[in-house]
Amino acid sequence: MKKLVRAQLCFMMFLEFFIWGAWFVTLGTFLGNNLKATDSEIALAFSTQSWGAIIAPFVIGIIADRFFNAERILGVLHLLGAVLMYFMYQSTEFNGFYILVLAYMILYMPTLALVNSVSFNQMKNPAKEFSMVRVFGTVGWIIAGLSISYIFSWDQGDNIGMGLLRNTFLMTAIASFVLGVFSFTLPKTPPKAASSEKLSVKEILGLDSLSLFKDRNFLLFFTASVLICIPLAFYYQNANPFLVEIGMDNPTGIMTLGQISEIVFMLLLPYFFTKFGFKKTILVAMLAWVIRYLLFAFGDVGELSFMLLVGIALHGICYDFFFVSGQIYTDSKAGEKYKSSAQGLITLATYGVGMLIGFWVAGKISTAYLLEDGKHVWETIWKFPAGFALGVFILFSIFFKTEKIDYQS
Repeated sequence: MKKLVRAQLCFMMFLEFFIWGAWFVTLGTFLGNNLKATDSEIALAFSTQSWGAIIAPFVIGIIADRFFNAERILGVLHLLGAVLMYFMYQSTEFNGFYILVLAYMILYMPTLALVNSVSFNQMKNPAKEFSMVRVFGTVGWIIAGLSISYIFSWDQGDNIGMGLLRNTFLMTAIASFVLGVFSFTLPKTPPKAASSEKLSVKEILGLDSLSLFKDRNFLLFFTASVLICIPLAFYYQNANPFLVEIGMDNPTGIMTLGQISEIVFMLLLPYFFTKFGFKKTILVAMLAWVIRYLLFAFGDVGELSFMLLVGIALHGICYDFFFVSGQIYTDSKAGEKYKSSAQGLITLATYGVGMLIGFWVAGKISTAYLLEDGKHVWETIWKFPAGFALGVFILFSIFFKTEKIDYQS
C-alpha cells in the first residue's frame, strides 16, 4: 500500500471516530443538564445507535454493495450528518432533538462499515495492515475527549450550566463536513455485487448464517453476546453523567483512559488468545465488566478515586477481549461461505438488539433510583449491570465447552 494512500486511510479513520467520540460520550450529560431530559428520554436518545445498527445492513447491502462507490456514499452520509449536527447544536427541546439524533445515527452507523470497506479495498494483507490504520480511529476518539476536557473545558460544572457542552455538536458538524468533502478524494471503492443480482432480506441481515446455530457452542456465544450488551449499555449511557454528578474534574478527558487501554489490550490480545484460548479470554472480559461496575459502585472522587480510574481503564479488556475475540471466533466458525453474513448477524445482535434492550433497562433503573434533589443513587444503580454481567459469566463458564480456535495475527 502506497504511503499517500495509507495516510489518507489513517486520516479518514481518525475523523470517523473523532466524530463519534466528540458528542456521544457527553450526550447523557448534555441532555440531562441542558435539555432537562428525563432518564427515560436519555435512554431513548442513546437507543438511536441501536436503530442505526439495525438499519445499517440495508444501506450497505442494498446501496453500497450494488450501486455506488463506497467512498462516495461515505462522503454524502457525512455531509448530510454535518447538517443534522448543526441543527442538533441549535436544538432547545428534547422532542426535536430526538428526531435529529435518530436521523443522524441512521446515517452514521453505516459509515462504520464503509470506512472498513474503503480500507480493505486498498490492502494486500488486511490482517497485517488494517490494525495500523484502525488504531488512528481510537486516537481520534481520544483526541476528541481530551479536547472537550482539557482544551475547551466544556464538561466542567459551571460551563455545563452555561450550556457550553452544546458546542460538541458544532465541533462534530465541522469534522463531519471535513470528512464528507475529504471522502471524495479517497481511493475508488466500486460496488462488489452486480446490481442485476437478486439479493434477499435474509442475505442482507446475515440471516443466511443462521445454520451456525446448529453448533451448540456458537449458539451459546451468540446468546452471551446479546446479553453482555445489556450491561455494556449502562456504561455508554451513564458513565459520563455519573462522573459529572459526583464531581470529577475533566470527566470526558479522564474517560479516554478507556481508549488508551483499548490500544494496549489490542496488542496483548493475540498473545492471550493464543496462550489461553477463546473461552478463557472471553470469560476474563465478562469478569472485567463485573469488576468495573463494582468499582464504580464503591469508588468516589476522594480517597477512592483510583477505583473509578481503574474501572475506566478496564475498558480495553471489556471491549477487546470480548468483541474482538468474538469476531475472531465467529470468523473461524463461519467458514468462507458465511464470513460476512455471520459478522453482520453478530453486529445486528449486539449493537442492535442487545444494546437496544440495554439502553431501555438502564433508563428504567436510573429513573427508579433518582432522588427528589435530582441526584442518583449510583451505588445501587451500578450493582445491577455488575450482577447481570456476573450471571452471564457464570452461565457461559458452565455451558460453553472449551474448543481450540486458530488465531492468525
